[in-house]
Amino acid sequence: MTDHDRPGRPRPVERLAAFIALAALPVAMTTLIVGAVMNWEATVAAVAALLVGVTAGWHAVSRKGMRRALAGLGAALALALLVAVGFLTDLSLPRLALVLVLAALSAAAARVALHRRGGSVEAAGGPAAKPARPVLLMNPKSGGGKVERFGLVDECSRRGIGAVLLKPGEDLRELAEQAIARGADAIGMAGGDGSQAIVAEVAARHDIPHIVVPTGTRNHLALDLGLDRDDVVGALDAFVDGVERRIDLATVNGRVFVNNASLGLYARVVQSPQYRDAKLKTAAETLPDLLGPDAVPPDLRFTGPDGAPYPTAQLILVSNGPYQLDRLEGRGTRERMDSGRLGVVTLTIRDTAEAVRFTTLQAAGQVRRFPGWRQWTAERFDVRSGAPVAIGVDGEALTLEAPIVFATLPGALRLRLPRHAVGISPAGRAVHLLSRSTVAALAAVCLGRPADGHNTAGA
Repeated sequence: MTDHDRPGRPRPVERLAAFIALAALPVAMTTLIVGAVMNWEATVAAVAALLVGVTAGWHAVSRKGMRRALAGLGAALALALLVAVGFLTDLSLPRLALVLVLAALSAAAARVALHRRGGSVEAAGGPAAKPARPVLLMNPKSGGGKVERFGLVDECSRRGIGAVLLKPGEDLRELAEQAIARGADAIGMAGGDGSQAIVAEVAARHDIPHIVVPTGTRNHLALDLGLDRDDVVGALDAFVDGVERRIDLATVNGRVFVNNASLGLYARVVQSPQYRDAKLKTAAETLPDLLGPDAVPPDLRFTGPDGAPYPTAQLILVSNGPYQLDRLEGRGTRERMDSGRLGVVTLTIRDTAEAVRFTTLQAAGQVRRFPGWRQWTAERFDVRSGAPVAIGVDGEALTLEAPIVFATLPGALRLRLPRHAVGISPAGRAVHLLSRSTVAALAAVCLGRPADGHNTAGA
């Protein structure tokens, strides 16, 4: 795999855009200064307005939410001031127009440089023939009863899809195997991500297409696949009018997962009996004790991206493809799921002061600024421990014997998506959220490095 194939590595067009974004600013400044030599006081004000306007524009195109809105407002006000000062300096209209065009070009180029564009469903895969004997497995309890609420059994009947309801005490993996043994040539799952992983593993082993129907509570897999999680019935269209692509799966000690596995403090939060019903409340009540001064560091030993051994971490998160993460509340998404790489995140907190700092950055959505935060990609990742390890796998609480071995299965799963689906995750559609200054990010992209400054090399 080349550097450009790895998540986060800028493409040539992004490197060129970053260069244009940086180069357009000094050209605009030179144009402004040369054209306004008769009034230096006003010229200084104009240059300052230009600097503020362009840098605010860079910030606006590389951030989201309120920060984007405020930066956009600042850029507009600064450029309006530039126009006003331009008239005071008797700057010619063509020169003033050129300066404004260069400022706009710089902001637009910055957006291209720092924005990962996704493709359509058709670009990500190809049209697939309608299966002859499709089957949908359904967990009627998933998502508070979405299967019944959306009438999926009747909807399947209208489309010629075999419907199999999971009954109490039945084994989902065995049901999937039985369906394929009876001739199913495409198999879907209406349920949460833990159920999706089980059926996906069976589908991958038999090399038949898998269809995701988002009837779980959070449906992170559907989100990262670019499915509309509110359009449960529309997901069935993948059976009759779909496109097919391949995505990776990941394993932990041989068990397949589709999203992520967490060890350490966050795994202990998942283990809490209250977690399933009140995730955020449980995390808020549990994390302070786990990060406090009397907390015992977990026995989780691993090798970091620099090849150095690490004796512990309060959190280890391993994902099927790297996440964009700004806080630890399940809000991250993956730009792609076909990179053939695991995403690895480790968090080490040494004392109370660092715990307070991390909590503050977490609340602000800036966890990547924390010095004990490490993030990289790898094809395999091992964790050693002297005792069985509590681990949350796709939101399910487990205990596994050490060593804990994570591996990627590149392109293991044939996936069918409805043709009308967006097919792009939020991370693929959105501007990268930067953990460094925009100038440094643009400079990094110019040099062919990830904009967020994180190591993407294998461990």
